[in-house]
Amino acid sequence: MARPKAPFPNEKQILEFIRENPSRASKREITRAFQIKGEEKIKLKKLLRKMTLDGNLEKPHKSRLHVSGDLPPVLVIEINGIDSYGDLTACPVDWENKEEPPKILMFAHDKRNKLSLGERALVRLSANKDKGETGYVAKIIRKIEQKSSQVMGIFKSDDENIAFVNPTDKKDRNKYLIAKSDWNGAKDGTLVLIQLKPAKQRSRHAKAKPAKVLKCFGSVSDAKSISLIAIISQGIAIEFPAEVITEAEKSEKPTLASREDLRNIPLITVDPSDARDHDDAIWAEMDPDPKNEGGCHIIVAIADVANYVLPGSALDKEAIKRGNSTYFPDRVVPMLPESLSNGLCSLHEGEDRYTLAAHIWFDKRGKKTRHKFVRGLMNSHASLSYEEFQNAHEGSASKRAEPLLDSVINPLYQAFDILLKGRAHREPLELFVPEKKINLDERGNVTSITNRVSIPAHKLVEEFMIQANVAAAEELETKNTPCMYRIHEQPSFDKLENLRQFMQSLDYNIAKGQVIKPKFFNNLMSKVAGTPHENVVSTIVLRTQMQAKYSPDNHGHFGLSLTRYGHFTSPIRRYADVLVHRALIKALKLGSDGLSKYDIENLFETAEHISTTERNSMIAERSSTERYLAHYMSNKIDEEFEGKINGVIRAGLFVSLVETGGEGFIPISSIVGDYFHHDKDHQLLQGEHSGLIYQLGDSITVKLKEANPISGGLIFQLIDDKLNKRESPRKHLKNSRRPRKRNRK
Repeated sequence: MARPKAPFPNEKQILEFIRENPSRASKREITRAFQIKGEEKIKLKKLLRKMTLDGNLEKPHKSRLHVSGDLPPVLVIEINGIDSYGDLTACPVDWENKEEPPKILMFAHDKRNKLSLGERALVRLSANKDKGETGYVAKIIRKIEQKSSQVMGIFKSDDENIAFVNPTDKKDRNKYLIAKSDWNGAKDGTLVLIQLKPAKQRSRHAKAKPAKVLKCFGSVSDAKSISLIAIISQGIAIEFPAEVITEAEKSEKPTLASREDLRNIPLITVDPSDARDHDDAIWAEMDPDPKNEGGCHIIVAIADVANYVLPGSALDKEAIKRGNSTYFPDRVVPMLPESLSNGLCSLHEGEDRYTLAAHIWFDKRGKKTRHKFVRGLMNSHASLSYEEFQNAHEGSASKRAEPLLDSVINPLYQAFDILLKGRAHREPLELFVPEKKINLDERGNVTSITNRVSIPAHKLVEEFMIQANVAAAEELETKNTPCMYRIHEQPSFDKLENLRQFMQSLDYNIAKGQVIKPKFFNNLMSKVAGTPHENVVSTIVLRTQMQAKYSPDNHGHFGLSLTRYGHFTSPIRRYADVLVHRALIKALKLGSDGLSKYDIENLFETAEHISTTERNSMIAERSSTERYLAHYMSNKIDEEFEGKINGVIRAGLFVSLVETGGEGFIPISSIVGDYFHHDKDHQLLQGEHSGLIYQLGDSITVKLKEANPISGGLIFQLIDDKLNKRESPRKHLKNSRRPRKRNRK
């Protein structure tokens, strides 16, 4: 029986079809849907043309149609928020209308929607068919990797109408042209944030890119500008929204209520002397249980941030966005407002504070036998610095520490001795990575750069935190509750193969196919200890390791030699720890403010986001340190320093100074006296005639030639008597760039 012919559609039916089927919004698909044939195709063409002229339809590209005022079925969007249900919200990148754009959602349960705030993607839209909802639902076609169109730089005017901005990023070799109308109040020497503009026509400044000043940050000569450059360049938020500040300031002071009272237990905090926030407090005793003779019982009490940062609140959304606090020599950019980070959440001496505490028991061999978590109220009996804590144990107790020596401090070290036995058994990775401390005066200027000295007190606190983190991950796994793991995967096959080949060049053989554990690297380092190869092997081993990150899937922590590990101990400064706290609250039924539905459904997206914010903070902290070092070194031009080669490329040598830790570059064109060949496999430069070798890890002497506090760049000249004896103009030319041949035609 023949299928009955569908009636010719009216305008309302066509608009309805396009809205419900944006991926099929073409004349051909409309023809098929309404079974239009023959002469009716001409009729449809005329109707669609009329609807377009009337403003009811738009045809943005090719054969696609969409309802006027609606969005095309495929477009580029930018993530701009998270709604109350935890779904990502987005807006069209090219939206030019004055009215608000239609609502676009990316559902949290769709695992393909792995985007963070500010990121862009090409998506396919469909109508949101949930009851009572309007707008669209987006599905990712592909993520768009974008370069920021905003640049930090130093403003300098050439005349009354033209100015230029030199970028603060040493990798950016561009120059930016600013027209008078786009100065926005900037003056010579002002640190500015600029936005690139499209180049509409050629000018006499053809090599400069046009831009406009978005914001001025004061004089670049101000010492405070050093960290500010890093903060702005990495997109780290400085100001808190008003609603976040208000919400934080409304937080109520702690009361006991139904919590466990821990105030009589002499918990203490041990932190750097300049610490302003205190996440964790510790206490220990030898276990009184006769069944665990020689064992110990420790308490690690952590600030109960989850009590104040509730899922879906303004505080929570801002904490997710920031991901973590970022630390600079002159300031901290906190994850939470100061009223919480330095106030109600910080475990200040002598003040009642909410806590989520871990009781952990160990046998005499340092093996954990059991643990339990409680939600309580504590009162820190002392806030000690690492040095004060260590000195007290060694017999030089301060007036504040002396009353705690026998009851608190010595028992903590007794417990630490027991925990060290367990640490020795699991054999974590032991790599020495030197750290420098930048000391500033009241105006923010560098006064000195010193080595951070590691003392037993640092290791004690670190080991207590590790054990609490392990207990948290184990508890959540036992309770089948989602956990935000801190994972550190085993080095990749390629990295291990590169290490094996490099060690072979030094006459150390590494067998293929063996099981790699942290002990393997520790044994390797012990073999080269005290040899000329110690520095280079240490550097290569460090670069062989994978980067730690966050994940809801447990892949273990290779460096710590642990099968499960979560971050629990720093919720004031890490959002991952807030999630672990909420998970414990949910799993142990410790309150109604546990892990939310949104938290659970978005763990993968959140893990990726906070791993990214952590990397951004690390980049900002490192670049800030580089600028402070360059600022400190700027008055030491032509002075000589001892350094170590920490990188070898065809263009030259990267050098780290022994005294300050400052890192700079020796251009190969400046190494006169021979022509040097680059050996990538062995990480070295070798002289063609002299045979001199400069290899990764080698100790060398350098002279400082340039120091740029704005970019953080240091340029050195190699000082080597063996090389300088061979210096000749001919060799100098041979190692420099050869001049291009001119076109004689």
